[in-house]
Amino acid sequence: MPLARSLSMTSLNGLLQCEDEDLPVEDLWLFEISWEVTNKVGGIYTVIQTKAKTTADEWGENYFLIGPYFEQNVKTQVEFSEPPNPAVKKAMDTMQSQGCQVFFGRWLIEGSPYVLLFDIGSAAWNLDKWKGEFWEVSNIGIPFHDREANDAVIFGSLTAWFLKELSCQFDDKPNIIAHFHEWQAGVGLILSRSQKLPVATIFTTHATLLGRYLCAASIDFYNNLDQFDIDKEAGERQIYHRYCMERASVHCAHVFTTVSQITATEAEHMLKKSPDVVTPNGLNIKKFSAMHEFQNLHSMYKARIQEFIRGHFYGHLDFDLDKTLFFFIAGRYEFSNKGADMFLEALSRLNFLLRVHKADVTVIVFFIMPAKTNNFNVETLKGQAVRKQLWDTAQSVKEKFGRKLYNALLKGEIPDLNKILDRDDISIMKRAIFSTQRHSLPPVTTHNMIDDSNDPILNTIRRIGLFNNRTDRVKVILHPEFLSSTSPLLPLDYEEFVRGCHLGVFPSYYEPWGYTPAECTVMGIPSVTTNLSGFGCFMQEHVADPEAYGIYIVDRRFRSPDESCNQLTQFLYGFCQQNRRQRIIQRNRTERLSDLLDWKYLGRYYMHARHLALSRTFPDKFEMEPSAPPKTEGFRFPRPSSVPPSPSVSQHSSPHHSEAEDEDEDERYDEDEEAERDRQNIKSPFSLGALPQGKKKQHGEYRN
Repeated sequence: MPLARSLSMTSLNGLLQCEDEDLPVEDLWLFEISWEVTNKVGGIYTVIQTKAKTTADEWGENYFLIGPYFEQNVKTQVEFSEPPNPAVKKAMDTMQSQGCQVFFGRWLIEGSPYVLLFDIGSAAWNLDKWKGEFWEVSNIGIPFHDREANDAVIFGSLTAWFLKELSCQFDDKPNIIAHFHEWQAGVGLILSRSQKLPVATIFTTHATLLGRYLCAASIDFYNNLDQFDIDKEAGERQIYHRYCMERASVHCAHVFTTVSQITATEAEHMLKKSPDVVTPNGLNIKKFSAMHEFQNLHSMYKARIQEFIRGHFYGHLDFDLDKTLFFFIAGRYEFSNKGADMFLEALSRLNFLLRVHKADVTVIVFFIMPAKTNNFNVETLKGQAVRKQLWDTAQSVKEKFGRKLYNALLKGEIPDLNKILDRDDISIMKRAIFSTQRHSLPPVTTHNMIDDSNDPILNTIRRIGLFNNRTDRVKVILHPEFLSSTSPLLPLDYEEFVRGCHLGVFPSYYEPWGYTPAECTVMGIPSVTTNLSGFGCFMQEHVADPEAYGIYIVDRRFRSPDESCNQLTQFLYGFCQQNRRQRIIQRNRTERLSDLLDWKYLGRYYMHARHLALSRTFPDKFEMEPSAPPKTEGFRFPRPSSVPPSPSVSQHSSPHHSEAEDEDEDERYDEDEEAERDRQNIKSPFSLGALPQGKKKQHGEYRN
């Protein structure tokens, strides 16, 4: 029996009330449309995948995701089924009767949401007709050679067609919300609005098209936001039609959102509209039952990385692995946008500092950035083979040694250690030592690059001279391929690799949000980010002293590139000066910040956007009190009490700082006390706990 109660939606500061006192929860449906539903292209896939559980808990059976059908993706990700709702089935049948393949099922991720997938190829014969219709409503022409834009027209037309078939079956309920992500889905929004469908629309841009192109061209983007001739810049880059699709989507939507404040500023100039709501990206946070299990995982996976290092640097392993730090940068191969250029320059300066101060610390830096390669580097494979051979030799000699020792002890004798190893054993060990000799330096890349001479990372390494010499305290390894547990070189998944490292470095120039440092944070690994990334701005706003919590924020907005590079170098050098206990304390603090990034907290912003869209689309049914978007009250993390009140929190001005200072800080540190204080600084905005049997949760029963 449906629950007939007044619908009251509370979104922190915004109150949405329903005029219809008998409108049940079943009369609200949410459709989320993206090219990356079940189709991993970039970070939007992560947003939708991780947010699905929280949204499904809120909307239940009334939550649907719409995306493109690609057979290679759905084989392992989707369980096909018949739609349980007759209205959805009828709309699908209508489309299929006219030759368009539509698939329905559950996406096999957390939350198991319903997915509706359109086969773009089966509807391609309509392309010319749909491009003509799109021109008539928007005056945007799509060139025939831009396959991605043509696919977007087909996908958008199918989406609008489905929403029309669905809404035609209802008088005035259910009320439908359609949330479109990025320009590839925007055509569906534009067509839905032009056909005056009774659908509340939301458009989210995760990064503006033109912004990404301009930053990749090494233009001083943020200091010239108001100076660009937008049409001219888009035309010169042959993306004017895409830009128009994106801008039209923004202006047609009832509610426009972006993922960060820095992207909101960008959108205001690039797309000529300020967002209505900023919707930060979150993650599904899984807490370990054991308090410091993530520290144990760090030790375990660090040992696996050390095994790779033993093989890669065979013959040059003259540094102490227990005093070796692992840094990494990962993401799309966008040399300037991801800050790889500044990172390499900072590594050169860090190498100089460590050598000048005769530090006993060695830093090994991994670049995990996929590029075109032929295959594994022969020298790298040989290194792992030599390591394995040495291990087998050592095990063989150890077993023989142990057997002789055991027999001597059984006889009550102390064995003569000069005789316990015979001449053959000595010869085997000498051959093993000779096999580790190499006449070349350890390679800086694990693969054979297809365009080695023009690769920007390799060219910069050649310029700054970081060739993994014995005298270098900073060693570099470029791994131009995604990590995999089945790799013969470094058999670790990305998450395992991150947990084994000490610091993630992401000095991005263009990063609308920044999932890589966020993922480091939830795994308890400190990271470097910038105030030009959405994540960096978010942490600056919500943490009083980010450095104490392992979030180092480089100022790339208000400083020159050289000053920013010096600041990054100081962050890295300061991190190298920490002792093991200080790093453990910092990792504990970093891991506690993960609550800030949980969708259970950040989902409030998406709730607010949906409520706002309903009130604007159906003002006769829904009313929202005028107010600002929700604030993250209670999210301000204070400086930990154990950190000295100094502007230099996590670094020392001199490499020869006194050990007494470390001891004083250790005495001040109380893990339980700090953890409890940090927990009190987060207030739960709403609970998704189980309801008493027989009672269904209404939208709006979530309270702060």
